[in-house]
Amino acid sequence: MLKKLIAGTALGLSLMASGASAGGLNITFISHSSASNTFWQSVKKGFDDACTRVAANCQLVLTQTEGSVEQAVANLQAAMATKPDAIFVAIVDDKAYDAAIKEATDAGILVLAVNVDDSQGAKGNARKAFIGQGFVAAGYSLAKAQSLNFPKDGPLNLLVGVNAPGQTWSEQRAAGVTKFLEEYKAEHKDREVNITRIDSATDLAITADRIGAYLNANPNTTAYFDTGFWGAGVAKVLKDRGIAPGKVLLGGFDLVPEVLQQMTAGYVQVQVDQQPYMQGFMPVMEAYLWKTAGLAPSDIDTGQGIVTPKDVPTIMEMSKRGLR
Repeated sequence: MLKKLIAGTALGLSLMASGASAGGLNITFISHSSASNTFWQSVKKGFDDACTRVAANCQLVLTQTEGSVEQAVANLQAAMATKPDAIFVAIVDDKAYDAAIKEATDAGILVLAVNVDDSQGAKGNARKAFIGQGFVAAGYSLAKAQSLNFPKDGPLNLLVGVNAPGQTWSEQRAAGVTKFLEEYKAEHKDREVNITRIDSATDLAITADRIGAYLNANPNTTAYFDTGFWGAGVAKVLKDRGIAPGKVLLGGFDLVPEVLQQMTAGYVQVQVDQQPYMQGFMPVMEAYLWKTAGLAPSDIDTGQGIVTPKDVPTIMEMSKRGLR
């Protein structure tokens, strides 16, 4: 199994190598996502642009299966064997990456958590810094922004989709959403507020099927909160069923093309941007400064920008350039 994954990694290195080929800085970026995840296109654009600017040798390695921790860890171990100067890794599991990252840092490799961090941060993992979104705060902001669209009276039936149960990014975003909703419920004792959690998957079609089935059984659902961008699949279900935009409120994370299309159509009211281009670009700059000037890497919060349909035209122009 390990040999098979490492062979797959070699293919990933070949396919995802950046255009930069000069310079002495060698960087490998280990993702937990597959090539089908459109979010990572903007990360790669930022990564490639930064690597070109500092003439670094860079590789972005994806998994064969979306969200596979086992494959990502195998890719990390394979990358360590090449002795790069720096490794960037999305730490989506609080235990699975620990031993390998400790081994890498002990060997003098700079390891930065990018996109996803250990839930305990530096206390839970030997990585030197984190470049990415504060997930709990972002989830809270999403729910708060969507609450402005809640109907003014009647019961509220709110569904929170955890796309990757057990993975830090999904659990923490869901925790932030739920925190706000519980506060909202406490502040509106005159209303019936029901909050439900569901395993919603990391695939547009599967998420659409699961939430679609839930809506069949619970037609009075007020809003669905996705911890990723897969809620865009639910928008298609609503449209196919002839349900008007806004009847079931939708919101989630990341500005992938599918989401922008559904925001334009009115089915997605609120989305949170974590600035993927920045997540690819800034860790390269930190690795370069660490290598050339001895500057210690620092945490960078890439934000929790709230995006609504009025923002879509501007974002679509940036998306065409690979920046969003």
